[in-house]
Amino acid sequence: MTKDQQTEAEAAAFRSLIAHLQQRSDVQNIDLMNLAGFCRNCLSKWYSAEAKKVDPGFDYADAQQYVYGMTNEEWKRDYQSEASEEQKRRFEESKPKHARISGY
Repeated sequence: MTKDQQTEAEAAAFRSLIAHLQQRSDVQNIDLMNLAGFCRNCLSKWYSAEAKKVDPGFDYADAQQYVYGMTNEEWKRDYQSEASEEQKRRFEESKPKHARISGY
């Protein structure tokens, strides 16, 4: 596989992940963080950091729009539920394993 082919495959895999997360609006970000150490916001931050390298005007809200398929405010309004005490406890316990995102 050439470097260009690898980049194309990686980009396609990323788009598939984004599409899957958009379809799974029933899965809360806190649950993703507790289980995997990253969530939609982490993906938005990673995407934003890379996009800014080619378009300095690109910002985090643009990245969230791409990842969520809507504004973050719309997603919160339509899909985000209040975190339970158990979810919050697990979030605090799992913090050492959360994604480290440069610049955020």
